[in-house]
Amino acid sequence: MSSPVIEYVAEPLLEFGYGQSLDDPKQGLFLFGPLDERRPSSMRVGVVGTPAGIDLYKNWVRSITGFIPAARTEALHQVAFPGFEAVFRTPWSADPVAELPISPADISKSLRISDRHVGIFETVTLFEKAIRQKLRQDDALVDVWFIVIPEEIYILGRPQSRVPFLERRMIERRINARIARRLRSQPSLFAEDMEEAKIYAYDLDFHNQLKARLLDTKAVVQIVRDTSLSSLNGPYSPGARRLQDPATLAWNLTTTSYFKAGGRPWKLHSVRDGVCYIGIVFKQDTQDPSGTSACCGAQMFLNAGDGLVFKGALGKWQPERKEFHLSRSDASDLMKSVVEEYVAENGKAPKEIFLHSRTHFNNEEWEGFNDALPAGVAIVGVRISRSSDVKIFRPGRTPVLRGTTLKISDRKAYTWSSGFVPALKTYAGREVPNPISVEVTRGEADIIQVCRDIMGLTKINFNSCIYGDGLPVTLRFADSVGEILTAGPVGNLPPLPFRHYI
Repeated sequence: MSSPVIEYVAEPLLEFGYGQSLDDPKQGLFLFGPLDERRPSSMRVGVVGTPAGIDLYKNWVRSITGFIPAARTEALHQVAFPGFEAVFRTPWSADPVAELPISPADISKSLRISDRHVGIFETVTLFEKAIRQKLRQDDALVDVWFIVIPEEIYILGRPQSRVPFLERRMIERRINARIARRLRSQPSLFAEDMEEAKIYAYDLDFHNQLKARLLDTKAVVQIVRDTSLSSLNGPYSPGARRLQDPATLAWNLTTTSYFKAGGRPWKLHSVRDGVCYIGIVFKQDTQDPSGTSACCGAQMFLNAGDGLVFKGALGKWQPERKEFHLSRSDASDLMKSVVEEYVAENGKAPKEIFLHSRTHFNNEEWEGFNDALPAGVAIVGVRISRSSDVKIFRPGRTPVLRGTTLKISDRKAYTWSSGFVPALKTYAGREVPNPISVEVTRGEADIIQVCRDIMGLTKINFNSCIYGDGLPVTLRFADSVGEILTAGPVGNLPPLPFRHYI
């Protein structure tokens, strides 16, 4: 076994408009704009919310059309926002292509139903029904739907939320959550009972349930709290709910909106030809009455940050080991779908496939993955997890550099994906940075090259506009994608880009 050695993985570069490259997303967009490919001619946005929420949305769009100063001009990581069209070369009108007002009284009334499953389901229905009706009746093209929710939905529309007793609207139902769980394993002879029980198959989370119920429409949704938009319109106050200044929030929210509208903000500048990265997601299905069912999803990522989500079959959760594994046939089916989509996108099969997961792959899974591979395609299993096992300290006051890599062996290393960034002269964290553990568990690959790839994948999180993330994008959305896939009976849907899930 070789002795541990410290190496430095250089900061990956990103490519922007005109084929120009930089390491910083904000500076790259500011100087060169987004990629020319697939740039929307305009932002076709539909907005759903209370009348007050719709007005907040319009005012916010007007605010981002102009210059928003940085909170601290001396801080290199805080950059002024020059205006949406100046950054993305795409106009964004304050007048949405569709306005769907929701009654505040109806929201307040449904949220306070005593049965939480019914209350959240009915609240989601107010927004879902409005979008579905618009899609049926109107041919207006909407690339992304802004769902502006009042603060009470955020407060009362989550799994641990409780409606104050005096505010509850008491209802009587023949079915409750306990009976619904029993009916899944012991169906009733009465169709009305089974119909009434369907509500309890959905998660007690407004955000996840709404996205899950809209997947079949292929509607892309951006859910935002009205307090976020109102705070952006007003003067910056350090004591407000938000933790970021208006310019930073504008960078983050406009970047994800542009991406969800079909645009590509940036891509990795240098990628190895024919390499495909897949994030494997295992998420326990809490709605299963036995408590042992789990869901598998896979996300495929290319150099431009494109992603598709593939939902695998439900299987058995192993509570004693807190693990879930696919059968050989399910693993084969999942890999077959991934390869077919890659070929459809690139016209040829990949040369290498890297499977990123938080768990190890067992023999049955690995054999299934290999069963579906075309001849000549190499496959590598990589386990990635946050770690506090190792600390590295530098002389002076600055922490370890982002990109520092401690190679333990030919198959394991620790990479500091968060740390001091010389280009920005700052470290975004408040504690001594921890690394991520990177381990090649299956197949053969150069561990340092694997770490380089992972560092690149930390820079294509289009859900924000940050210099680099702490996790690769293959795993960053693992929990959120899994939550959407298990938030309700989504059915057998074709693979959708992951912009439908974030």
